[in-house]
Amino acid sequence: MLSPEERLDLLEKVLDELRELSESIPVIVEGRRDVQALKRLGIRNNVRALHGGSSIMTFCESVALEHSRAVILTDWDKRGGRLARNLKDGLEANGVTTLEKIRTQIVILSKKEVKDVEGLPTFIERLRISVGR
Repeated sequence: MLSPEERLDLLEKVLDELRELSESIPVIVEGRRDVQALKRLGIRNNVRALHGGSSIMTFCESVALEHSRAVILTDWDKRGGRLARNLKDGLEANGVTTLEKIRTQIVILSKKEVKDVEGLPTFIERLRISVGR
């Protein structure tokens, strides 16, 4: 079992990696609240919300026109897991490699505490307060 400090350190490392990746590849989230949550965490580049009115396949095709890799960061509830699989299938069918490590790490580090992207900023803030940062 990780201490709150270890958990915070690992989460901040994952978010730093995501911030760096977002400089050149899209980070795909479910909706605008997720976009806002990532902005609060300093991830402002190439964040794309899926729910913009187009189908998953149309969305995947538009991503493939500009990028060969993408990060999928859907929520980690049942619906988000299903959506992540559909996005992965759609993107890979269009030649886009999906980077799944980031989502997996965030899910592991925040499970039981938070279930979605939109809850991450508050969760991280609580961790910072609990360890005195």
